[in-house]
Amino acid sequence: MSQWNNFSRGFFKENAVFVLLLGLCPTLGVTTSAFNGLGMGLATTFVLLMSNMVVSVIKKYIPDKVRIPSYIVIIASFVTIVELVMQAYVPDLFAALGLFIPLIVVNCLVLGRAEAFASKNNLITAGIDGLGMGLGFTMALVMLGAVREILGSGSLFGLKFIHGDGMILFVLAPGAFIALGYLIVLINRINKREA
Repeated sequence: MSQWNNFSRGFFKENAVFVLLLGLCPTLGVTTSAFNGLGMGLATTFVLLMSNMVVSVIKKYIPDKVRIPSYIVIIASFVTIVELVMQAYVPDLFAALGLFIPLIVVNCLVLGRAEAFASKNNLITAGIDGLGMGLGFTMALVMLGAVREILGSGSLFGLKFIHGDGMILFVLAPGAFIALGYLIVLINRINKREA
């Protein structure tokens, strides 16, 4: 498989949110705006990229009995770095994302890629896969956040372009499910056309 395929499959073919339905807790919880989706996506991308690379480098030294706990410690280390950097440099985003930042540690996407891909591939391939899957996850969060923000408050990335309040439903949890459902249908149609 070429490196391009490793990178690009996270966007449509194996998108964590739209196809694999992984990481839905932060997806539905933080995507009240496109900015929040972007922040959470980039944080997860950093953790995914770095943990994939570290796991791929030290895979030979981890005994099978402690493989998963070791991966969790590696992931938690990078989540702690993200959390401290966000708290110091983007405190408003840190406050908006709240509890969902530490939950990156147990995100099925991150742990699954470490176990299923990074532990079986070299550093470059694991890094490319982590970056592609992370950016695909970011794309999904930004798309969902943008739809919810446009319909819910008439703005995009905080810039108001529709007068009035919008449909409050899309700012609430049921609106997240509705918007996600329609986006899944859209992505499935795109995937069927490409197949």
